[in-house]
Amino acid sequence: MKKITVLLLALFMLVGALAGCGKQNDTNQTDKLSIVTTIFPEYDWVREILGEKADNAEITMLLDNGVDLHSYQPTADDIVKISDCDLFIYVGGESDEWVEDALRNAANGNMKVINLLEVLGDSVKTEEIVEGMQEEEYEYEEEADEHVWLSLKNAKMLVRVISKALQELDPNNKDIYAANADAYVKKLSALDAEYQAAVDAASNKTILFGDRFPFRYLVDDYGLRYYAAFVGCSAETEAGFETISFLAKRVDELKLPCVLTIEGAQHKIAETIVWNTTTKNQKVLTMDSMQSTTTQ
Repeated sequence: MKKITVLLLALFMLVGALAGCGKQNDTNQTDKLSIVTTIFPEYDWVREILGEKADNAEITMLLDNGVDLHSYQPTADDIVKISDCDLFIYVGGESDEWVEDALRNAANGNMKVINLLEVLGDSVKTEEIVEGMQEEEYEYEEEADEHVWLSLKNAKMLVRVISKALQELDPNNKDIYAANADAYVKKLSALDAEYQAAVDAASNKTILFGDRFPFRYLVDDYGLRYYAAFVGCSAETEAGFETISFLAKRVDELKLPCVLTIEGAQHKIAETIVWNTTTKNQKVLTMDSMQSTTTQ
C-alpha cells in the first residue's frame, strides 16, 4: 500500500552517502551504543534489558510523536539515525516497506538488525476477515498481521533475541543484559498467567470491537472469540450500515457489557453500535495497541 517514489529513493541514497562521509570525519564519537527502534514496545524492551546500563546507550524511538505505525513515513533525519546505529529493531510488515531502502544505504556495515516478523517465523499470523467485518473496497489480499508485540508469548521470545544482540554488541556487560532479560521474561510470564486466569474465570469469552482489530495475537493466545468492524491494518474510518447493524445485534445476543475500541480521539463507530443496541447502555472502553505510544 505504501509506494516508495523515485524521489524518495534518491533521497535515501543521498542521505546514505552523506551519513557515510559524516561517519568518517566525526571526531566526537562516543562509546555509547546507538540503538534505533520504530515503535514503543521495542523501545521499552531495550530499556528493560539495558537496565542500569541504559545511560550507556542512545536509544531512539522513531514513532515518538504519536503517529500510527501504518501511516508513518521516515524523515531524512530518521534515515541518518538508522544508517549510523549499532542496532536497529523494526516490525517488518507492509508498513515497514521503506526499511529495505534505508538499510541498503546504511553507513554502518556492522549494524545488527532485528526484524520481529522474521524472528517469529511460522508463528506470524495473517489478517483474517471474520463474520460481519467490513471488507476493504479493494480486493482483499492476505498479508501478515504486524501486531506481534500484543502477544506476551511473542514478547518473551523477542526479548531473548534483543538481549542476545546487545550481549554481542557489548560483551563487557553481557551478564547484566542476560540477567535483566531473565527478570523481565519472568514478569511477562506472570502477566501471561494473570491474563489466562482472567479468561478462565470469565463467563463470556467473546469481545467486540467497534474499530480496527489489532489484537488477534492476544485473543488467539487465550482462546477468545471476537467480532470487529475492520481488520487491524485497515485504513477505513467509516463503517457501513450492515456492519453496524450486525455488530449491534451481536452485542444484544451475547449481552455484552461493553464495546471496545483502540486508542484515538474518535470512537464514533463504537458509539453508533451502542446506540443501535436494544438497551443502549453499554460502555465504550479502550484497549491500547501501543502502536502510536510515545516515550512520554
